[in-house]
Amino acid sequence: MAHASGRTGTRSRGRTWARVLVPALLILLWLAGAGVGGPYFGKVSEVSSNDQTAYLPDSADATRVQLLLPEFSDSDAIPAVVVFVGEEALDDEALDAIGAAVDRAAEIDGVAADVSPVLPSEDGLAAQAFLPIDSDAEIGDVVAAVHDALNADLPEGVAASVTGPAGFSADLIAGFAGIDGLLLGVALLAVLVILVLVYRSLLLPIAVLSTSMFALCVALLTVWWLAKAEVLLLSGQTQGILFILVIGAATDYSLLYVARYREELRQTTDKGLATRNAVRGTLEPILASGGTVIAGLLCLLLSDLKSNSTLGPVASIGIVFAMLAALTLLPSILFLFGRAAFWPRRPEYRPQADPHAVADRGLWARTARLISARPRVVWLATSGVLVLGALAATQLDADGVPQSDLVLGESEARDGQVALGEHFPQGSGSPVYVLLPESELDDAAQLLLGHEGLDAVSIAAADSPSGTAPVTEAGIEAAGPPGTPAPEPTVVDGQVLLQATLADAADSDAAADTVRALRAELAGTSPDALVGGVTATAVDTNDASIHDRNLIIPIVLVVITLILMLLLRALVAPVLLILTTVLSFGTAMGVSALVFNGVLDLPGADPAVPLYGFVFLVALGIDYNIFLMTRVREESLEHGTRQGVLRGLTITGGVITSAGVVLAATFAALSVIPILFLVQLAFIVAFGVLLDTFVVRTLLVPALVYDLGRRAWWPSRLARRSTP
Repeated sequence: MAHASGRTGTRSRGRTWARVLVPALLILLWLAGAGVGGPYFGKVSEVSSNDQTAYLPDSADATRVQLLLPEFSDSDAIPAVVVFVGEEALDDEALDAIGAAVDRAAEIDGVAADVSPVLPSEDGLAAQAFLPIDSDAEIGDVVAAVHDALNADLPEGVAASVTGPAGFSADLIAGFAGIDGLLLGVALLAVLVILVLVYRSLLLPIAVLSTSMFALCVALLTVWWLAKAEVLLLSGQTQGILFILVIGAATDYSLLYVARYREELRQTTDKGLATRNAVRGTLEPILASGGTVIAGLLCLLLSDLKSNSTLGPVASIGIVFAMLAALTLLPSILFLFGRAAFWPRRPEYRPQADPHAVADRGLWARTARLISARPRVVWLATSGVLVLGALAATQLDADGVPQSDLVLGESEARDGQVALGEHFPQGSGSPVYVLLPESELDDAAQLLLGHEGLDAVSIAAADSPSGTAPVTEAGIEAAGPPGTPAPEPTVVDGQVLLQATLADAADSDAAADTVRALRAELAGTSPDALVGGVTATAVDTNDASIHDRNLIIPIVLVVITLILMLLLRALVAPVLLILTTVLSFGTAMGVSALVFNGVLDLPGADPAVPLYGFVFLVALGIDYNIFLMTRVREESLEHGTRQGVLRGLTITGGVITSAGVVLAATFAALSVIPILFLVQLAFIVAFGVLLDTFVVRTLLVPALVYDLGRRAWWPSRLARRSTP
């Protein structure tokens, strides 16, 4: 007997060690992954790009022209346009001083050799010069160094601004500079404050935030190496969304697990059993929620724009690690601490209490009573308010914005462009490129010369000192002294390259109209001609973005509806959930339009804003309906649909509301990055998530399902039960 007792004790101790060893190993694995991935926060710039052309489809005219530009100039440098403006007319002494400043700037590492001479304006109040920046240089640092060098020793009353493609690229780089530090810090602080208020505990918020950060570190490590291998394209915009999405999603999933774990601890003293039951209870809703988000995101792979298509897999990787962390790391941490994790509000062991009983006091009990008393009035009134808000969505101007408006706040490049437009042709520094067969040169040149949207035309010519030669109605002219022979145009594979200076700012609507008109007119005289350049890139980007929006939104709806049908084993309830989520999205867009136009006075929106807003709001907004309806279905199996609705609402009310507030706060953190797209996306998603949390999931969906009763589960067996 003594031997048997000893063997039993040994087995018991072995099982105890095994139960502790597995969670400890899981924590160590995540800790190792986070330790390796953490340093990559400072290395994202090594594998990311904010060049618009890099994200266009290879078939776009602007892309095809951009690929061939180095063949005509032996350089793929990015032009910086420097404009000097004086308070008075610039005399010869001032122009000499400006020339000396340009010469000093030309010696900066990263500035290409072919710097242009200083060109005074016709009114004598300004001058400009072109400084190409090496494409493989750190553009932001080089532009800053050029600015400092130019302004170091200029005559009194003369100021220099760096604009053009390099200047605007530097603005974008500076705008995204806060992603690794400021954005992450603000998001984590917001989540920490909310978690402390929700749990009133010290350890739980740390455990949940650790889960989110470890998931983000491992996701970033994976994405970084895929971008390094050129499997994925990574931009500052995608990076910011990845950070916010992983933190928000991992925290939401963690909140769901913590709530279920607390329920189980009230029913058992065995924390291992509580952990297993909590994982079982949250596995389906977390996988369904994450799977829905991933399915919606992967629909972006159908996008023509690589900035959209690459976001799908990048964000999906983040969601995968968010789910894994919430289902492995957090349960391991909470298992080791048990009830102590909730200190000072430890859950009491109350095995006789019904953990799923409908509360008779509190906010959720009052909400449940309101829905049970007047379900039809509740869902009709709620729907009416949402429809009124959605009507304003037509006021959202999402046809694209000028490049100069992409960065909010002060912008040297924007100020320089304004000054350039006051003293020179506004399109200076950002020409339209026309690539065409040499045999069609004469007709195309005459067409460009006669176009009212263009001020000057030149042609790439390697024999010319400047690399280009002016084109007039008489043909190609020499750029040197009288008697200099006209250079021969550079010919690459039978093609020549014309450059035309726009009469309007390169990022203006008028310039875009000029590019569209040129393409239409050249199609008649030179059908093989391709029009590229900064303006053409913006036009092609907007067109591709509108195409993506119109294609992907319906596909996302279909995919998520099918997933809901499989999850809920019904047809009616999934359709209702999708319709309510779409209505909520429409209201969010309508309110956003009113805020953008009437309160913030923003210049418009990128066509991708509604697409991103839709994908995130539908995919993430449906999460809360999934959390609610999976619990409602679980309760309906035992208590009937109408009681199941009331029980599901009261049980999940607190955790879903907390999750919604956390997700809204994390997306709102995107607004600290002064990029128009991210600020607009932050408001749309944050407001939409709160709308889903407090209106759709709290009132509209429960009232609709309660009113329908068991019919909501048609055609499953639940719809045929005798209990309504």
